[in-house]
Amino acid sequence: MTGGKKGTVDLPREIFGAKVNRVLMAQAVRVHLANQRQGTASTKTRGQVTGSTRKIYRQKGTGRARHGSIKAPIFVGGGIVFGPSPRDFSLKLSKQMRRKALFSALSQKFVNERILVVDVNGASGKTKEIYQMFKSLNLLGKKGKVGKILFVSGANALTKQAAKNIEGVKIEPAKSINTYDVLSNNHLVIVKNALADIESTFLGKGENKSST
Repeated sequence: MTGGKKGTVDLPREIFGAKVNRVLMAQAVRVHLANQRQGTASTKTRGQVTGSTRKIYRQKGTGRARHGSIKAPIFVGGGIVFGPSPRDFSLKLSKQMRRKALFSALSQKFVNERILVVDVNGASGKTKEIYQMFKSLNLLGKKGKVGKILFVSGANALTKQAAKNIEGVKIEPAKSINTYDVLSNNHLVIVKNALADIESTFLGKGENKSST
């Protein structure tokens, strides 16, 4: 928890040393964002708006423009032309493609030296403690604020709660990390005991390793 370097950690080569596929990563991000859309936006056409069908005023003799229904789109409260209607925006990506995209994102972060593995054994669960750890790791931005960090948590509930109180930190369990979260955050901070969860989730078990 001091933020100092204590040694090296072996990372699965299949996950952190994969070939970076930018096209697949872009596709995974597009699918993720599309699936976040609710698709509930709805408007009414002139045929669906509640109102009288009586002609507003006579056709001739008023000197004004010709109008019929008060429900016409040019009137306030009238129907909407080509407005949105409820639809399903969801897209699908195969499990294999999602996994390869995630491996590409993690490998890119590894190459760019944006992955840090931390040991939180003995942590008290205080937010100040986690903040000081980020500070010692040079992860603070302007005015002492934490930059965008994806904090991959382990089984320590106290650590997760402490990190949750820090603005700019997104917490995800090892089994739930995805391509979008990895790419949209500047740094990836992984709790040491979460590495085993990453291996078991995405590989079943670790084989070849890449040292960092």
